[in-house]
Amino acid sequence: MNLPGRQFARNLIERRALLYQMVRRDFEQRYVGAAAGWLWGIIHPLVMLLVWKFVFETCMKIEMPRGEVTQNYTLFLLAGYLPWFLFQETVQRSANSLVEHSNLITKTAFPSEILPIAIFFSSLVNHFFTILLLVGATAWWMGHFSWMLLFLPLYTLLTGMLAVGIGWIAASLQVYLRDTAQVTQVLLTVWMWTTPVFLHERSYPQKYAWLLDYNPLAYVVRNYRDRILSGELPRMDELGVIAFYSATAIVLGGLFFRQLKRGFADVL
Repeated sequence: MNLPGRQFARNLIERRALLYQMVRRDFEQRYVGAAAGWLWGIIHPLVMLLVWKFVFETCMKIEMPRGEVTQNYTLFLLAGYLPWFLFQETVQRSANSLVEHSNLITKTAFPSEILPIAIFFSSLVNHFFTILLLVGATAWWMGHFSWMLLFLPLYTLLTGMLAVGIGWIAASLQVYLRDTAQVTQVLLTVWMWTTPVFLHERSYPQKYAWLLDYNPLAYVVRNYRDRILSGELPRMDELGVIAFYSATAIVLGGLFFRQLKRGFADVL
């Protein structure tokens, strides 16, 4: 192997090792000193699930439309909430990631773009265990589970690309505009309620249907439900839409981050 090739391979190995260390560090620091440890990463979304189940199913009497993949609102809600929670947590925590690790960025030749990626993989650990719980609950209540689950990692990867791309933009802006993290949180709240996590898509008024048509998370949520709760094959047109949004986000986010990165050390 020539010298440039060896250098590239060496850099790649070093980046992978650094990413692993950052993921491990982030995951451990989130639960340091907690008696339940990493279980809080599962307890939190499950408690929120029970609260929303009480509000929407018990108080508001939400019923599933006929012909839906399941009539069990708990499964419907959890299958839609998991990809949203993974996306939201990655973007929201990425917004402050550069400021929180300013000591690494200003004092060393640290590849700061790795921070949102590490946050995604750290969040992915709890996501994986919660998915296992959902698959078990689906098998228990519905009496079966779908082999279409094999396609789920593809949608998880695309969700991660979308989240990291947006996370890069939010993180780099936060360095210069310290209100960015707060604005991001507000926008994510609005985005959540315009994504069919709690309500079925048919529950949205027809005049607001365009909000779902141009919402990449609406496609992600729908396909998570279909892959986990039904035996239907993925629709290539919807997969293409998700891939388009994700690829666009990761490319534009990467270019935006690279442009603003030049001044990080000076501002931080």
